[in-house]
Amino acid sequence: MAEIVIQRFNAKAIRAHRSGLVDLLRDAVENGASVSFLPPLSEHDALAWWLKVAEQVLTEERIVIVATQADRVVGCVHVVPATVPNGVHRAEVQKVLVHTEARRQGIARQLMVEMEQIAREAGIKLLMLDTVKDSAGEQLYQGLGWTKIGVVPRFALLDGYLIDTVYYYKEL
Repeated sequence: MAEIVIQRFNAKAIRAHRSGLVDLLRDAVENGASVSFLPPLSEHDALAWWLKVAEQVLTEERIVIVATQADRVVGCVHVVPATVPNGVHRAEVQKVLVHTEARRQGIARQLMVEMEQIAREAGIKLLMLDTVKDSAGEQLYQGLGWTKIGVVPRFALLDGYLIDTVYYYKEL
């Protein structure tokens, strides 16, 4: 099995790997991930979103960390620093994605560990995230020492149903 490489992507890298990133996002949405989009997610819409992400990376509004295996995009995680003056110490973690064909290899864990290190280096002291209640994500985050804040019932629409969302935080 090919080695997993975890690296921070700049805007140029996002544009260069846009096809793989589009595939990753579409795979996640089509397989039930609650990541802002609903299926079917068109290639056009996924590409437009990634190009917007590239611009946010360029302006330092977002940090994107990507996992590749044999030069194929297999996962990602985003860090979105707060932009308000009293929140410069915190950020939101978003889009923790692993392609369905690459799961069960510890990629999400590797992404999260690297993300925390990059966040520390950026001066971030507090991270927050949300995930679907009773999901594999909950097990991952709890195993990495994240603290559960609580549940918001019927927060997001997924597969035609309103689902509960769980919020977590971690102090670095």
